[in-house]
Amino acid sequence: MEETNTAVAEPKPEAPANPQPAPPDGEAHYKRRAVFLGNKRAKWAIGLLVLVLLVAGLFAWQYFGSYESTDDAQIDGHINSVSARVSGHVTKLNVEDNQYVEKGTVLVEIDPADYQVALEQEKAQYADAQAQASASGVNVPITNVNSSSQVASAQAGVANAKAGIAAARQQFEAAKAQAAEAEANNVKAQNDLARYKELIDKQEISQQQYDQAVASAKASSATVASAHATATAAAQQVTQARSKLAQSQANLRNAQTGPRQVASTKARAISADATVQQKQAAVEQAELNLQYTKIVAPVDGIVSKNAEVGMNVTPGQQLFTIFPLNDVWVTANFKETQLKNMKQGQRAEIKVDANARTYKGKVDSIAGSSGARTSLLPPENATGNYVKVVQRVPVKIVLDPGQNSDHQLRLGMSVEPKVYVK
Repeated sequence: MEETNTAVAEPKPEAPANPQPAPPDGEAHYKRRAVFLGNKRAKWAIGLLVLVLLVAGLFAWQYFGSYESTDDAQIDGHINSVSARVSGHVTKLNVEDNQYVEKGTVLVEIDPADYQVALEQEKAQYADAQAQASASGVNVPITNVNSSSQVASAQAGVANAKAGIAAARQQFEAAKAQAAEAEANNVKAQNDLARYKELIDKQEISQQQYDQAVASAKASSATVASAHATATAAAQQVTQARSKLAQSQANLRNAQTGPRQVASTKARAISADATVQQKQAAVEQAELNLQYTKIVAPVDGIVSKNAEVGMNVTPGQQLFTIFPLNDVWVTANFKETQLKNMKQGQRAEIKVDANARTYKGKVDSIAGSSGARTSLLPPENATGNYVKVVQRVPVKIVLDPGQNSDHQLRLGMSVEPKVYVK
């Protein structure tokens, strides 16, 4: 019988409840650990990078949103035109093109000979006017005193004439009374003579008595004639007194025109004073014209000349142009969409293309209209082919004090301003 060799299967040990992995090979273990750590670090690096990018993006968004900028900007400033105020021949030119001049510098000189002669002539006329005014002023008090004296004298003459008329009338009345008395006496004497004649014819009286009566009658007749003559003379004296009164009254009326004569004299004196002032103004104008023969710079700045020695200039002719570099600013044409948060006083930085320098300033003002509205040919938006175009509005930016102390900025230079609106 053939024996069969059978292998008896040995019983396997039971696996533990929590099996432990078999200890791995050393090199593979470290490789797997390095890969795991590398992946973990990569994840951390990527996360950190993403966080940095987010923070940088946030700061970049805040920074780029904090200002508005434009490249449509340039340096602006005043342009002072210097022109002649008098006509004449240019004798001297003291500056050259692009020369910096200070305020008050004599730029050009015009021949002053004609204006010097005119000044001397005006001075002579002024002195003559002063002399005439002085004489007219002296005549005023003299005329006033004479007028007062004439009025007083004329009034006294009128009073005396009236008194003379009264006295003449009294004398005339007395003369008439004496004439009447003489006539009465003459009538009596004539009557007595007639009676004595009858008596003498009858020889009842003596011849002597009759002769006395005749003499008395003749004397009475003579007395009557004398009384009438006296009355006539008294009447003439009354007439003369009335004539004197009329003349005195005429003198008084003439004297009463004295105030008007005084007023006329004062008016002539005032006119003479006005002439003095007029001549004085003419002298001052002549002095100004003489000063205008030297044309001076009104401001500090760079000069551009249009004058040459020997040319004849006329009033109003432009001879120089001065660009005052002490007072320049930036005109920046921002889009209307950039003006939402822009306001006066916001700080600005201006980068200048010419020298690559950055200047500091602030917003001074925003123009009242877009540049298109003030152009030579403004757009007509009320048409059928209207296309909306973003408009640009000029913004004036002034430099901070001392930024352009070296006067490197020139009008028209291109700049790129940034206005910080947040």
